[in-house]
Amino acid sequence: MIPVLPRREREIFEILCGLDEATAAEVRERMANAPGYSAVRTMLARLEAKGLIRHREQDGAYAYAIVPRESDVRESALKQMVKTFFDGSAASAATALLGLTRGLAPDEVESLQQAIDRARKNQAAEQQA
Repeated sequence: MIPVLPRREREIFEILCGLDEATAAEVRERMANAPGYSAVRTMLARLEAKGLIRHREQDGAYAYAIVPRESDVRESALKQMVKTFFDGSAASAATALLGLTRGLAPDEVESLQQAIDRARKNQAAEQQA
């Protein structure tokens, strides 16, 4: 869901990902070419309506934080990274990641092999269809 957010909402979400929590004013301070305060509050309300962030009252102001959905956030960030730095190639990204390790545990090797086997089966099934 994160990649399909409008640019400004995604920017706000990414700012909040880097902080424990922040007020609308604090988010606005970190934005590039920040829109007006009320626009930031509107976008925060939209993100909250989408279930991506939550707020709590803190000293008379709302403090916003992301709603942790680690798997969704992790998958979205990884897709964006693969698209941006590896021209959309998951294989190139995986090869680069493997190059960063000194060695893999046997269960990690098995897990990678299973993922490769699944990809081959899916590719074969698509070719037959």
